[in-house]
Amino acid sequence: MSGFKKLASIYCRGFILGMLGLVCAIPCAGAAEDYTVLRQRLVEEVSEDVIRTRAYTGKGALDERVMRVLGMVGRHRFVPANLQSQAYENRPLPIGYGQTISQPYIVALMTDLLEPEAGDVVLEIGTGSGYQAAVLSRLVDRVYTIEIIPELAESASERLKRLGFANVEVKNADGYFGWQEHAPFDAIIVTAASSHIPPSLVQQLKPGGVLMIPVGPVFQVQQLSLVKKDADGEVTIRQVLPVRFVPFTGEH
Repeated sequence: MSGFKKLASIYCRGFILGMLGLVCAIPCAGAAEDYTVLRQRLVEEVSEDVIRTRAYTGKGALDERVMRVLGMVGRHRFVPANLQSQAYENRPLPIGYGQTISQPYIVALMTDLLEPEAGDVVLEIGTGSGYQAAVLSRLVDRVYTIEIIPELAESASERLKRLGFANVEVKNADGYFGWQEHAPFDAIIVTAASSHIPPSLVQQLKPGGVLMIPVGPVFQVQQLSLVKKDADGEVTIRQVLPVRFVPFTGEH
């Protein structure tokens, strides 16, 4: 059996599950447990998952800055109250409207592959509850994030402001078309699967920029793809990892 077929997945925003062993090893937290300790355990588990998947990604470790931020941002603040005890399990959790908060391993990996720098301006497609944007905000200058579901866009915007992520701006729109007003972007991250790479997103990427997007058939295995635009505007694409994401929705 090929390595590709060995990787089983379920439909979600960025969850890998199966023979690579990416299953939650963190016990559910009780109300009295210390979230700081749980975050540290999660960071350790994500590090182990990175080692398990290095045959796909070529990475035995992620950027220390990314891992440090993963251990700082309170994931329990981005999940429904009744699921806060499960916030530091290394798996997605439902956030309503048929959507999920991404698996921390996927959040960390995609963030690392963007190669974020302090002065960068990043576009995210698929805000969800705002967790990925929050992580990015601690690594770059500005995050613009688009969510197509109005209720999620509104709640994420309120949450991010309340928690002090002042360098994040949320917009309710179809992310397929990007956010031309603030383009070009140093990096773009997409948290839903598309059958193709949207030309508008490539156009809004700076020369030297990076785009992360899952590409492939809806509700089947896709490829997490790393798109790079060089200084001359030439685009190269590298498939990083087989995944399953929910589909990119909109009128396009």
